[in-house]
Amino acid sequence: MNKIKQISTEFIEENTNFLELISEIKHCFSSDEVIVPMRHHHDFPNPKVQADSTLFLMPAWVPNKNVGVKVITVNPENGQFDLPSIHGVYIYFDALKGFIKGIIEAKSLTVKRTAAASALASSYLSRKDASSLLMIGTGALSTNLIKAHAAVRPIKEVFVWGRNFKKAITICDALKNENFKIMAIKTIEEKIGEVDIISCATLSKTPLVLGKYLKIGQHIDLVGSYKTDMREADDETISKASVYVDTFQGALKESGDIVTPLKNKTLKQEDIKADLFQLCSSEKTGRINKEEITVFKSVGHALEDLAAANYYYNKCLNE
Repeated sequence: MNKIKQISTEFIEENTNFLELISEIKHCFSSDEVIVPMRHHHDFPNPKVQADSTLFLMPAWVPNKNVGVKVITVNPENGQFDLPSIHGVYIYFDALKGFIKGIIEAKSLTVKRTAAASALASSYLSRKDASSLLMIGTGALSTNLIKAHAAVRPIKEVFVWGRNFKKAITICDALKNENFKIMAIKTIEEKIGEVDIISCATLSKTPLVLGKYLKIGQHIDLVGSYKTDMREADDETISKASVYVDTFQGALKESGDIVTPLKNKTLKQEDIKADLFQLCSSEKTGRINKEEITVFKSVGHALEDLAAANYYYNKCLNE
């Protein structure tokens, strides 16, 4: 029996090359090898904080090769405990013989693969000369989204907004040695109409990206809305944009940024241009001109987790 590899947060942080990880995820989306059933999504009450939490079970496998399942909880009120909102573990198996190959810290795996998927979408949907980015949100995803977007586009300026200005400053301090200028801002409105890419990763239930402020040629990356009662972009944003999703399977069911516009007729399902399977396999194309506004809505997909698990497990083997 092979020894189980324990892959920690520290290992993931020290061994992530976003271009490599993006390439791994792109390969999985472009092939038909990975089988992904619909993820389990269970809300459960926590009366002490007067809010629901969510348990996710996300399996995926490649027959005769690998199988994995991510088990995570999302507790939106964890800020009051000075804890991150996401905790969990990824269990990585040999599919043919069934033994466990690796136990991977799931929060780090999740933020890295989520950021990589957004950057993968950006490589199809943002302008190739996009040089400025507005990051809305200051959670664990923010630094990773900034780095991932900068890996695929020539980002020279980054602006960070969060409800807590001190957290925005902390993000900027953490990235002060990167190859771009970065600064915290106090209002979204002061930069949203100027930047080339807007990335939003929050737990907001009311829109933060407002269509009235958008300019031609922008790309909007919506990451945070994973439940139907959450919104990061308003209907005007959706109506102005060419809309893309990570997967039809998840986005049409789970995200308020897609479900609500579909219900109120702002968006028709047939108007959604493509998902990552279609983009990565060249079945559909992305941005068609410099003036187009594009929106990418991500809810996360177990294929991305398995791709990332493959990536980090192989890194661990080659140490």
